[in-house]
Amino acid sequence: MTFHSPLAYAQREAPTRSLRSIEYDLLALTTQRLTAAWAQRGENFPALAAALADNQRLWLTLADDVAGPENALPSALRARLFYLYEFTVHHSRAVLDGGGSVEVLTDINTAVMRGLRGQGGVA
Repeated sequence: MTFHSPLAYAQREAPTRSLRSIEYDLLALTTQRLTAAWAQRGENFPALAAALADNQRLWLTLADDVAGPENALPSALRARLFYLYEFTVHHSRAVLDGGGSVEVLTDINTAVMRGLRGQGGVA
């Protein structure tokens, strides 16, 4: 008869993730959805509208965070990030109206992701 330690069956705790890592992953997922929805926009315009709405919600959350007085980022960076939120809202409307593409939105997300990884980003 073999006995197993009860610890062998215990659930392992998930590793603690940094906020930067979570933000990066959310931006990456949203960017992937935008790219995929754009590629299928002719066949599935509602998916594009949903991906744009999700991207706007993500940027609204980021803007809300950088607008708060407790945010520790330098004020110039906070202002640039808030501007990117405003631009995202405006450009998303243009995409929905047929006057723009998601490429600039995915470029913005990618630049911010590089910044979160310490590889440069929003200047």
